[in-house]
Amino acid sequence: MPEQILPTTVVGSYPAVGSGGLGGALLDPLKPARKTAVSDQITAGIDIISDGQVGRDMIALIADFLPGVKGQDVTGQIHPAGKPITLPGVKYALSRHPAVKGILTGPTTLAHGLALKTPVYRDRNELIPDLARALAQEARYLADAGGVTILQLDEPILSTGAADLSVAREAVSIITKNVNVPSCMHVCGNIRGCIDEILQFPVDILDFEFANNPDNLDVLSRSDLKGKKIGFGCVDSADREVESVTEIKDRITKGIDIFGAETMLLDPDCGLRMHSREGAYNKLEHLVLAAHQCRKEL
Repeated sequence: MPEQILPTTVVGSYPAVGSGGLGGALLDPLKPARKTAVSDQITAGIDIISDGQVGRDMIALIADFLPGVKGQDVTGQIHPAGKPITLPGVKYALSRHPAVKGILTGPTTLAHGLALKTPVYRDRNELIPDLARALAQEARYLADAGGVTILQLDEPILSTGAADLSVAREAVSIITKNVNVPSCMHVCGNIRGCIDEILQFPVDILDFEFANNPDNLDVLSRSDLKGKKIGFGCVDSADREVESVTEIKDRITKGIDIFGAETMLLDPDCGLRMHSREGAYNKLEHLVLAAHQCRKEL
């Protein structure tokens, strides 16, 4: 990871806005939107960017390429994809910026987004380990690409109470145990009911919402982080309004008081896919400015 204190990053997604012109779009229809997303993150000053996740939704992004899945139905045993899924977008981002986050939908969230239409799996808890093994192959592709700074697993389902957290933890272990880059897990929502279990997951960074869920700050202030770093969501991705730099800075300062600046990575609460390009860009720009001000005061 960058040695910069309070590095800025993103949870992942960015508005899928084309940059105009064909520019190879006939061969790669996502190329204009990916180019725009990467360029905007760099111009805004983000330290660790993503490829913008400008394609499918987080379930289809992975499931569309897995043998054993048709649409959103599991129709047979899950196997790894025959070729890299997310690597092309990540390689493009790496061609433009030295620090890039590789992002995968987590196996438990993926399982809960699919319908079981096969007797191969009796329930989702039997499906999750096979999804994890398929994702482990994709994680190795990303880790071996050279330049991927963080591997992030998106597991928003974990705070809802719908998932078996012990099964989810073992699945994450399947993915992270053989990956030689720092690992991160993003969990949306209020974590009060699950934080003790979440802290047991084998990842280096835990990424949570703090702007839209300020209660999470109180929850973690009472918790032993067990040496993990915190992805500190300090920009409200659920609100279309662009917060002021001062408001974001105040949130960061509260986090520093609890965690210490050396423990934190700064990002929006969640992805920015549903925002306008202007709104998403302004939120990132204000995040960067707030981070600069906080660094000056350390």
